[in-house]
Amino acid sequence: MIDNWCCPKRITCLLITILCLSIPAQADVIELVNGHKVQGDVLKQGSDYLLVDIGIEVLRIPSDQIRSRTKSESMSSNKTSVSQSKDKFYSVAELPAKSIKELARIYGEAVTLVQTPSGLGSGFIINDRGYCVTNYHVVEKETRIAVTIFHRTKSGEFQRRQIKDVEIIALNPFFDLALLRIPLQKDFPFRQVYLAEDDSQREGEEVFAIGNPLGLERSVSRGIISTRNRNMQGIVYIQTTTQINPGNSGGPLFNSRGEVIGVTNMKLILGEGLGFAIPISYVKHFLDNRDAFAFDKTSPNTGYRYFDAPRRKSAENESK
Repeated sequence: MIDNWCCPKRITCLLITILCLSIPAQADVIELVNGHKVQGDVLKQGSDYLLVDIGIEVLRIPSDQIRSRTKSESMSSNKTSVSQSKDKFYSVAELPAKSIKELARIYGEAVTLVQTPSGLGSGFIINDRGYCVTNYHVVEKETRIAVTIFHRTKSGEFQRRQIKDVEIIALNPFFDLALLRIPLQKDFPFRQVYLAEDDSQREGEEVFAIGNPLGLERSVSRGIISTRNRNMQGIVYIQTTTQINPGNSGGPLFNSRGEVIGVTNMKLILGEGLGFAIPISYVKHFLDNRDAFAFDKTSPNTGYRYFDAPRRKSAENESK
């Protein structure tokens, strides 16, 4: 007589059942008050307990032993979703999480060095046509702009090429953004970045920047988001501990998935780890409405900034 548990078909069915049970489709992560974590499907939520299917058995967890309950990101960590803007000008993506080392290798080629007669900054390429985003203050009052692009060879080394006939497409001094166009290079392909879907990042999340601080090309620095809505002069910025220095201006701030969440543009000089970036929502608005900010080289106001009008004297000062 053959035992049913020894039957090959029965063993195969059992293995399939165990595998299916051990990979929850909509898993929850439950942190207990003692610091331990349980991951599984919540089958039932009672007034003072949870029934959790962990794959091999069902646990009954008292509510007073639960510190927190969150959705697992294990199922979505490998998900990749790429879409384009309405006019296919830039790409938005939801990418899988990777190490900063790997992300820097992938997207380092998309970061550029922007140079003018008065200084230098950073930028990043957003499509295969050579459009490049940087800060307005990097190219302010300048029309002679050169951009250095990079390409990694099969041996792993970077080749650099400086292109001088770069065109200014749009300027937005209010949000400190500028759009440039780099002429196509037949033998030097452009590498582009992907923009984040929204401003969903939260305080404490890891981020990193790639730029050219003090002209040191393709420098990578890492940090966290200190706050995602720091109000300064009526504009909301991302505050980050990522080290930012002169030359980083206009470079991308990436999240841990390699999506651009902001454009680095300033830091507080008297403090450490107090850097700021323009949120991606402002960047998208600028790109979607770039015609409204189009650069006109024939305009008499091009290249000039007007100073604020002098303030009126107060009654107290006038009496003196």
